Amino acid sequence: MKNIINSIVLILFALFFANIAKAQNFDINELREINLERNKTLDPTFKLITNSASPISIAAPLLIYSVGLLNKDVDLKKKGIFIGETFLVNAVITTALKYAVKRDRPFVTYPDIEKMSSGGSGSFPSGHTSEAFATATSLSLAFPKWYVIAPSFIWASAVGYSRMDLGVHYPSDVAAGAIIGAGSAYLSYKLNKWINKKKQKSVLFDGQKE
Repeated sequence: MKNIINSIVLILFALFFANIAKAQNFDINELREINLERNKTLDPTFKLITNSASPISIAAPLLIYSVGLLNKDVDLKKKGIFIGETFLVNAVITTALKYAVKRDRPFVTYPDIEKMSSGGSGSFPSGHTSEAFATATSLSLAFPKWYVIAPSFIWASAVGYSRMDLGVHYPSDVAAGAIIGAGSAYLSYKLNKWINKKKQKSVLFDGQKE
């Protein structure tokens, strides 16, 4: 019986590592197709898109909060704070994962990949992508209109694609970044709703006591 269990464990380990190898092969094959067969005339455009991630992600909450402050709009100020909180939550999760996983950039492991943009820290997950998707998702949750949702996610997707086109991230880095960014926004949204409910209950309870 012990030998059978040992054999099953060995088979499971073999399958696990075989799947990792397949996933890695898919990752680099897809990246090579995107990076090495890219339209090089679009490099400046994709550099502009990739460099827009942080400025837009920082400017969005500041601008929304400022407009709310000027117009004395409490709801708009809350939305600005929510989008800013999402940015911070995403930054903490992404940074922690980068240092925990410590995945080398594709151009380090595969010298044929053409590096066309900056990429110094760990490869997994893509920080630019998580940042863009955190902003796109939080904007969409704060302003659930098609003319906010559609441009936001088109921009975020373009940022993610640019990271592969410019040779600094694997497809799996970008996919993980998109999930983490969107997840950070959803988590912040749910936490804000929970906190607001607690505050409302507290105000009602205090009012009843009086």
